[in-house]
Amino acid sequence: MNLHHLRYAVAVARSGLSVTQAAASLGTSQPAVSRALKELERELGFDLFVRDGRTFSRLTSEGERVIAAARRALDEIENIGVLAANLNDDAHGTLAIATTHTQARYVLPPVVREFRRRFPEVGLHLHQGTSEQIAELIAAERVQLAIATGSESLFPGLVRLPVYRWYRHVIVPRRHPLARVDRLELRELANHPLVTYVFSFAGPSSLEQIFAREGLVPKVALTARDSDVIKTYVRLGLGVGIVASMALVPEEDRDLAVIDASHLFPIHTTWVGYRRRTLLRDYAYEFLQLFGPHLTRRLVARATEAGSAEVRAELFRRIALPMR
Repeated sequence: MNLHHLRYAVAVARSGLSVTQAAASLGTSQPAVSRALKELERELGFDLFVRDGRTFSRLTSEGERVIAAARRALDEIENIGVLAANLNDDAHGTLAIATTHTQARYVLPPVVREFRRRFPEVGLHLHQGTSEQIAELIAAERVQLAIATGSESLFPGLVRLPVYRWYRHVIVPRRHPLARVDRLELRELANHPLVTYVFSFAGPSSLEQIFAREGLVPKVALTARDSDVIKTYVRLGLGVGIVASMALVPEEDRDLAVIDASHLFPIHTTWVGYRRRTLLRDYAYEFLQLFGPHLTRRLVARATEAGSAEVRAELFRRIALPMR
C-alpha cells in the first residue's frame, strides 16, 4: 500500500465515484486510476467499491471505513507540509477562496488589496458561485476557505466563523410608487414582480417561506446570483429588487430608491469556514483577521478545537458582530 493508491481512491470517492473526473482532478489517465484501485483492493483483500459493469455504484462498507481513514491520513500528511512552511516563515504559496459574487464584488476588495500588499508572493484565487457550488468546491478541497451566508446543512465538517451581519433591502427606480411608501409591508411588496437572488436548491427559499407565513406568494420575475444583474433589471423596470445591504453603493446607485426592509426580512450572518482537519498557512490566518478583525489567531484556534457548533456559537455570542 502506498500514498499514491490512497490518493486515487479518495479522489474517486470525492468525485462522486467517477473515475473519469477523478483522473482529471489528479492530472492522470482513467486507466491509471483504475489500475491503482485494483492494486489497492488486491493488497487489502476486499473491494472498496461496488461495481455495476464498468462504473462504481457505491462504496462497500469496508470501503467507507478505508476511505475515511485515508482522508484523515492524507490530511495529516498535507498538514506536515503546511507546518513546515509556517515554521520556515515561507510567505509563498496560494490561497483559494470560494464565495458569492456579492462578497467578491462589494466586501472583499479592501481585504484583498491589503492581503496582496502584505503577501505579494502568495497567489490569491477567488471562485464565485452559489452556496451549492461553494460547498462543492470546499468538499472537493479545491479551495481552503469558504465565505457564505446561512446554508449550514450544505457545509458539514466545516469550522464556520461568523464575520458580520446584514439585512436585505428593497430597491426601486426613484419614480416607482413604492419609493413614496413610508413603511413597506409584505402584502404591498407581494403585489409587484420581484427581482432577487437565485433560490437555494437545497430546500425551500427563505424568501418564499417569509411570504408563505403571511399567506402570500411572491411574484418572482427574475432571479440572479449577481447583485449587479439584479440592479440592472430593476433599472430596466422589470421588477422590484431585493438585495443584500452591502451590495448598495451610494455613489453608484443614486438613481435607485433604497427602502428599509429590516422589519420584513430576518438578519443574516456571513461566515468564513475551513475544513476541520486542515492546518492553515500563516497567511490564511492573516486573511481571516483582515476579513473579520475579531478573528484573532487565538479565537480561531479555540473555535477549531471546539467540539460542536453550539460551543463555537457560545465563543462568539459576546462579540458584537459589525453590520453592513
